[in-house]
Amino acid sequence: MMYCSSMFRSLERVIVKHPNEAFISQENVSKQWELFNYIEEPDFNEALREYQAFILILEKHVPHIDYLPASSEVGLDSLYVHDPVKFTKEGAILLKSGKRSRQHETESYRKFLADKDISIIGELIGDAVADGGDIVWLDDRTLVVGRGYRTNDEAIRQLREMTAHLVDEFIVVPLPHDNGEEECLHLMSIISMVDENLAVVYSRLMPVFFRQLLIDHGIRLIEVPVDEYENLGCNVLALAPRVCVIVSGNPSTKQQLIDAGASVYEYNGYEISYKGTGGPTCLTCPVVRK
Repeated sequence: MMYCSSMFRSLERVIVKHPNEAFISQENVSKQWELFNYIEEPDFNEALREYQAFILILEKHVPHIDYLPASSEVGLDSLYVHDPVKFTKEGAILLKSGKRSRQHETESYRKFLADKDISIIGELIGDAVADGGDIVWLDDRTLVVGRGYRTNDEAIRQLREMTAHLVDEFIVVPLPHDNGEEECLHLMSIISMVDENLAVVYSRLMPVFFRQLLIDHGIRLIEVPVDEYENLGCNVLALAPRVCVIVSGNPSTKQQLIDAGASVYEYNGYEISYKGTGGPTCLTCPVVRK
């Protein structure tokens, strides 16, 4: 099977986790939301409604959706399935989150991938920590990794080694302090690829060299305004080239995408995305894109 080394090709198979299995109940949410640094306590029943609308969009475009099961070893953030693994065309690399409260998610994923007969080609070891949200395929042979609070130098060294035969260009992007160590700033917080030559970006937090590199690669940049960045406007999931999903309430970003020839689907993500700072890319782990 050819797995995923793209952020924008047609999504054929994806892993998700339902709030029933991640949030469990309102009582569980009440116990955990501060521990996991949510903006405020999510409403469990409203989260279920939002997620159903989100899944309906996925079901129209993605032939195969796998659901991660519940686990007593993990918490609310396991809803954001993108972070514990990253796929290459040969299979998955198991990561270890830079957010300590999420590190048990890797073991849940290991068993799940084995049960589904999905190949694992490597795993971070020792002091290495990285989140999937810091690892972006610009194209099939160009891998970009954000160096920040969630992904350290040792992880970058190991990832470079594991992917050496798969990539021509391995680019490290230093991430800014921004709102601090406890906040979630990933590389994917500031860039979403929606086609080979189109990306949604938040340039204010982007190093100059990286922004120039994108332009030199012939990638057109859709600039997200400040207020929409705060509403996860830069977090855009491509279901296929120029077919994408965004959190509702980002009209400028949506219009710019439409003007660039994209089809845009929206979902209300106040409970499942905004409060936990995890947009549609975070809620999904692409396994196969064609």
